[in-house]
Amino acid sequence: MRIVNPGFGIAPVGDAPVTANAVDWMNDPIILFSNNKPNATQLLEGLRDRLSAIRRVDNIDTIAKGSASQPAPPEMINEAARKYRIALLALGD
Repeated sequence: MRIVNPGFGIAPVGDAPVTANAVDWMNDPIILFSNNKPNATQLLEGLRDRLSAIRRVDNIDTIAKGSASQPAPPEMINEAARKYRIALLALGD
């Protein structure tokens, strides 16, 4: 399994310790990642609306994978890891 953390990218292989800077929930860019199941998009939109009461939302974006029954393409995951410090996932249903 490959673990991706937008705070520092792809986890290294081996025993080397990994460190990351703390996430700044008030300013860091956020990706709202939908698995494309029913209600996932609405859940994320509601979350963004709630976040707008306490932080700026001009750096909060939403993406959705193409199908709920298929994994997200590696390119989509890698792009999110490069551009965002925080990923919030919606699993609909």
